Amino acid sequence: MIEKEVNPHFEDFLFDWSTKTQFLVGGYGSSKSYHVALKIILKLLSEKRKALVVREVYETHKDSTFSLFTEIVEDLGLLDDSGRKKVAKGKIRPKESPYELKFSNGSKIIFKGMDKPAKLKSINNISLIWLEECSEIKYAGFKELLGRLRHPTLQLHMILSTNPIGEDNWTFKHFFKDEQKNRLVLDDAELYEKRTIIVNDTYYHHSTADDNLFLPESYIAQLDELKEYDPDLYRIARKGRFGVNGVKVLPQFEVRGHDEVMAAINRLAHPLKRVGMDFGFEESYNAVVRLAIDRDKQILYIYWEYYKNKMTDDKTAKELNEFKISKELIKADSAEPKTIEFFKQNGFNIRGAKKFQGSRLQYTKKVKRFKKIICSKQCTNTIYELKPLTYKKNKLDEIIPDEFNLDPHTLSAIWYALDDYEVSDLKGPLDRYKRLMNVR
Repeated sequence: MIEKEVNPHFEDFLFDWSTKTQFLVGGYGSSKSYHVALKIILKLLSEKRKALVVREVYETHKDSTFSLFTEIVEDLGLLDDSGRKKVAKGKIRPKESPYELKFSNGSKIIFKGMDKPAKLKSINNISLIWLEECSEIKYAGFKELLGRLRHPTLQLHMILSTNPIGEDNWTFKHFFKDEQKNRLVLDDAELYEKRTIIVNDTYYHHSTADDNLFLPESYIAQLDELKEYDPDLYRIARKGRFGVNGVKVLPQFEVRGHDEVMAAINRLAHPLKRVGMDFGFEESYNAVVRLAIDRDKQILYIYWEYYKNKMTDDKTAKELNEFKISKELIKADSAEPKTIEFFKQNGFNIRGAKKFQGSRLQYTKKVKRFKKIICSKQCTNTIYELKPLTYKKNKLDEIIPDEFNLDPHTLSAIWYALDDYEVSDLKGPLDRYKRLMNVR
């Protein structure tokens, strides 16, 4: 019989093994790692199992997971320090070099790092895996570990725990939603509201510092102070929520259903339509977008996209044949005159957009001047690139106004499409007219 006081929000979690996968996300100090470690110890005391604990870097186990397990074992009075070869009955013996915990019933916890993948190949009969700080582990590593989870008789379990980071991380895309692939598993807002939920054989658990009754009030006050000077870290550390880290380039960007977008465009008396194209091949992409502009309300609609790489020009031209038929003007990247000439010779109405020193910044400012940017839900790659797009920062933590957290090919295509269009400033047409006429 083991008596241990735990945080009430984790009581059900400790003994719930109904699902194969368990995903815990939460803020700083919520005690999620502590309760995962305790849960694994209790499980291995009751059943003979081999558990694998994984972090991205092996050496970080020493001061995190291995230290945590040892602390819990000591606190439970289960530490075997007899020095005998065989672990004393009902006890657990931690061992370093390599890190390991041995149980008297034959259970074992081993620790590995994804920075030494060769060490994973030799393990077998793993029925339980814990990925601590799973967001730091690569998606390919996660999928490889799924293949290591196998046992002839025991039920298999994988536990993942993390502090939330950006929505561009694989953990968010896999367990919640991937807009590029139009895939939704669970709306993260629903988890924040319900706190625990089971979806598709996965147990979700959300926690914050408020769930840890053993935290001093001074620690929570310290987290609350983040709201004043670091809102991104406040969202992560205090609220335990995923989001976009950094300053958004296009905060007015929003996604709507395709039919709704097309209906709005069709209601415009004189919609201004534009097409832009960015070129790419190996790592970058050929990106084409169709835009419609509501000049009165200063709204930019994005309603069609083409987005592919590793395509030769002849194949791309074939796939874009509808533009050859429609004779729509395509404004393209003038840094690729040879490609533009190829498309011209093949019957496309295409010309290069103006590029000049500082054009990236000026084009970005032009896009930002739209009051709203409304994108069709069908333009999944545009959404993937532009919705979470943030500015890069320099060493002084200052934003770089023409550099971003990723290379947004669809934004480049929009730049070129708007080459000959000027967006009115926010003072409105009347004020602009007065300034032009020098009216006071």
